[in-house]
Formats: sequence, C-alpha cells, structure tokens
Amino acid sequence: MKYDILLIGGNGFVGRVLTAKLQAAGHSVLIPTSHLAAARELRILPKVHLEDADVHEFDVLQDLCSRIEANGAVINLVGVLHDKPAQPYGKVFKAAHVDLPKNILTAMQMHGLKRYLHMSALGADSNGPSMYQRSKGDGEAAVKASHLDWTIFRPSVIFGSQDQFINLFAKLTKLFPVMPLANHTARFQPVSVDDVASAFLNSLTMPETIHQSYDLVGPTVYTMKEIVELAKHKVGASCLIIPVPSFVGYVQALAFEFLPGPTLMSRDNIASMQQPNILPLGGRDALKEVFKVSRRTLEGMQ
Repeated sequence: MKYDILLIGGNGFVGRVLTAKLQAAGHSVLIPTSHLAAARELRILPKVHLEDADVHEFDVLQDLCSRIEANGAVINLVGVLHDKPAQPYGKVFKAAHVDLPKNILTAMQMHGLKRYLHMSALGADSNGPSMYQRSKGDGEAAVKASHLDWTIFRPSVIFGSQDQFINLFAKLTKLFPVMPLANHTARFQPVSVDDVASAFLNSLTMPETIHQSYDLVGPTVYTMKEIVELAKHKVGASCLIIPVPSFVGYVQALAFEFLPGPTLMSRDNIASMQQPNILPLGGRDALKEVFKVSRRTLEGMQ
C-alpha cells in the first residue's frame, strides 16, 4: 500500500497532534516508530499505519520512502534536547539533527520524492552558543543544500497539554515549597502545538511555502519567571519562586546531568538561553501573516 505522508517523529508530542490533523484532512499517514507500545492513541486512526522501524538505519528509510506516493510528502519532526558535551556537538545531536535529515533527503531523492517539511528550532545557528542550536543549524544547511521542495519551520518553545516544558515546571512547583530559578530573565515566545501542526498541514497545499523558512511564535513574549509563575498557577501550587544568579543555574544543570533518570536541565540548555527565543527584530510572524492562524495563548492552555 502507498501512503500520502511519511511522518518521521510522528509518535512524539507534536507528531500526535499533526497526525490527527493530517487524518482529518483525508491524508493516509505512515509513521515509523521504535516505541509501538507508546502509540496506542494513534492506532485507532483508520488512515494511519504504525511501522516498527528504526529510522536511523538507511535501508529502513529507503523502504519507507518507497511506500510513499510520488506526489506525497515526507515530514521530519525528530528532535532531542540533551547530549554530552562535545564540539561542535555530541553524537546524539549529530545523529538526530544532522545525519538523519541528510539520510532522509538522500532516500527521498532515490525514490523520486520531492516534498519535504523539516522541523528546526528558533535560534538554530551553525555558530550558535549551544550544541543544540549548532546541530539544528547544520541540519537546516543540509536541507537548504538539497534539490527538494523543502520548507523549514523554526518554532519557539512549543506548549500543549502534553509538553515537556510547562508541565515540567508545573510538577516542580507542586513538589517543592521553594524553587530557586536561574536565568529568570531569559525570554521566550511560546507557541501552541496546535498552531505549529496547522502550519505544517497548511503548507502541504501552499506551493508558495516551498524553499522558505518560517519562524513560528505565539502572540506574547514571557520571561522564564513569568512562565514558571503561569505553570504554578495552572496546578494551584503555592511554591515560592526565588530568582538566583546565573552561575547557580549552571551548577544546578551540572547536577541534573549526573542524576539518574531523564535529564531535566542541562548546561547546553543554559547556553541556549543566552539568546532570546523570540521573533527576531524585523522578523516575519509566519503563523499570523502566512498561515493565517489565530494563535493560541499560554494563558488559555488547557
């Protein structure tokens, strides 16, 4: 069977919302994942097929691309947040943000596919202050060097009911009576997962988006402290948030890196905060101006 869309990273936070929108729009979707057990909600969608597959294997990517209609599209949402320190970035970032896009592009070309939608990040820059930003920047460069009909999306922090950003702070403020908060003046322009997914979906029927990069931001700029305060109020916590010097945040992040379990914050995350994660001065507000999306606010998040 042939599918309209190959959605790589479809079992993630953004992918699940986008899958539902693609299905509602009538698209058939092929989603490779190595975590089938975590994809229960996607299995009930009639035009969605989940495939147990490792997309980091080139032969697997070739097979997946061979099952997409010639006029179909490949969407890559893969992104990771943490890696071990290295220059210009570590093996995890390289595999996810640089090597994977390159292999996807090559597999597409081998099977005559043209349309490619790429998830990058606001602040992606091959010379940026963090490994994350540098790897995302190199991934963008690979996409732009291809001869495909690509579109790049660069969202700020993405929020939604299942996000790993607002919900993290909500949990922490509920757990602890006091929270020391470094980098409390760092600025973000959080964007709704529904709005990001709408931009991806809409671009499939907007040929004018080919060979364009779009910054995706919400309607409001917040400081880190304001975001944590909102998260606190969301869960009705009474946690006292105390701003602390940046070096304290660095020490906290270093400690988090060595704790067992998932990394909550890393030194590389701190490095990313050196630059405001907001729409650049004179930048184009793509959700509003290009995709005509009525952007959701962080305060209105359910």
